[in-house]
Parts: sequence; C-alpha cells; structure tokens
Amino acid sequence: MASPMRSLLTDLSHYVRCFHVFLAKSTEHQTMKQFVEQQLPGLLASTGSGKSAINILSVGGGAGEIDLQIISAVQASYPGVAINNEVIEPSADQILKYKERVAATSNLDNVKFTWHEETANEYESRMKAEKKPQKWDFIHMIQVKVNNVKVVKDLAVKSRHELLFFLNVFLMVYLSETSGWETLWRKYGSSFPTDDHCTFVSSGNIKGILDSVGLKYKIYELPSHMDITCCFTEGDNDGELLLDFLTVTCEFTKTAPPELKHQILEELRKPGCSENRNGKVFFNNSMSVIMIEP
Repeated sequence: MASPMRSLLTDLSHYVRCFHVFLAKSTEHQTMKQFVEQQLPGLLASTGSGKSAINILSVGGGAGEIDLQIISAVQASYPGVAINNEVIEPSADQILKYKERVAATSNLDNVKFTWHEETANEYESRMKAEKKPQKWDFIHMIQVKVNNVKVVKDLAVKSRHELLFFLNVFLMVYLSETSGWETLWRKYGSSFPTDDHCTFVSSGNIKGILDSVGLKYKIYELPSHMDITCCFTEGDNDGELLLDFLTVTCEFTKTAPPELKHQILEELRKPGCSENRNGKVFFNNSMSVIMIEP
C-alpha cells in the first residue's frame, strides 16, 4: 500500500504557513540581516563598477525581506545606479507579500522588479525554450532548503562557462553541513517523501558540485538556531507545523508511521541536531554562505 506521507512542496500554501512559524522560531532572518549589512557590501565591491544598470536574479525570493536588504546594500555601494531585480518564486502568496513590501518601502525609485511565479526548473526551461539569454551581475539563492540539485549544478556550470564574462557574483545560502538538518536528513531522509527532483541539499553537496566543475569559491559560516521545544508537546499547532517543515512532509504527525515519529522526536533531542538550554530545545539551523566569483 502506498504511503500516505506527502511532500510539503506539493502544497505551497501549507509550506508558507510552516515557513512563517519557522521564521518566528528561528534566528535565520536576523543572522542573514547581519551578514547583508556587515559583510555583503564588501563582497559586492566590483559588482556595479562602471555600469549604468545592475542586473540581479533572486532564486526563491520568498516575500522579499532579505531581497530588499540586499538591494539596499547594492544601492549604498552604487548610489543612483539603476537596478533590475528579477525574482523566481513559485508561491503566489509570497509574491503578493513581496509586492506589498515593495509598495511600502521607500527609496526604490531606481529599482525595476519583475516577478516570475515558477520554480527554478520551470524558469530555466522557459529561458531555454524562448532562447533569451540574460546577463546577470549578481545571482543569489537565499533560504532554499530543499532544491533540485540539477538546477544548482546547471547554474554552476553556466557560471564557469556561459556566464564567465558577465557574471560578477553568484551567492548561495544553504544549510551548513554541520547543521542539525544535515544530521537529521542524512539519517532519515530516505524515509521522507522526496524524489530525484526534490532532495535535501546542504553546503557539503554544493561544494561537491562546485569542485566537480572547477569553480573557486569562498564559504562564510553563519551560526543560527531554532526553538523547537513546541515540537515535543503533543497537539501543539506550531510544533506540528515545524515538524512538517523539518521533514518536508504535509501533516507529518498524522501521516508518518508511529515508529518514525518516535525516532524523529528522539533524534531532534540529540546533540547532533540540537542543544538543550534551560529546559528548551534549540535546533542547529546554521547556514553557509557560498560565494563564487568568476
């Protein structure tokens, strides 16, 4: 009999609900904001030199909070330079929130936004079919926890060959290979409802891809944590949504076999995934910023 477990990515509205709980319980956005403000400007030092416009591609832009921080950093480095910001985001709800955030933000007169409601795979296929090559000064993939490995490899290959002469910075933020995600998915990933088009990707996977195509890169580690204490209270709504997010499974507590649920909860308490502090359980949500410069 087929398993009732279903990938979280088959229900984008439910994914967004889970993601919002994740953001509320984790320090990810605060950590990213600090990185964007303190380190990103230095990494983009040559991105807009001598250009009348800077072309940015955001893969998985979500609701735009980090994207707008990045744009602000670019504006500070290159005041007055036009910015073309294209966004790939499969969730219509997230795009709507992104547009609302843009409308409520000042100092964006020199920025043109274009949103594509599609996955990175769909965007890539469409660009190939339409034969419309685009020149990017800066590509970034932020907070992409589950992605198609082929897309990452294709972008890396393009960075090495097709885009070599006009791509200045390719920046990816992925879960660290030392994070609790890596521990959890290395041990139980095969039990979750994923396939070849939807697999867990960490910084270790990305480094392997970049090494295979001969690209040089730098890695910046960003410590982050997530309070998952509510996951251990039966019937807690936030806890159930966090478990869905951690396992990328719709209604994990309702559809997973009892033994698997027990094993996951036990694993989440262990030092390889989390740290216990003052009666609370903090999951290791550390990230790696991987920067490629041709």
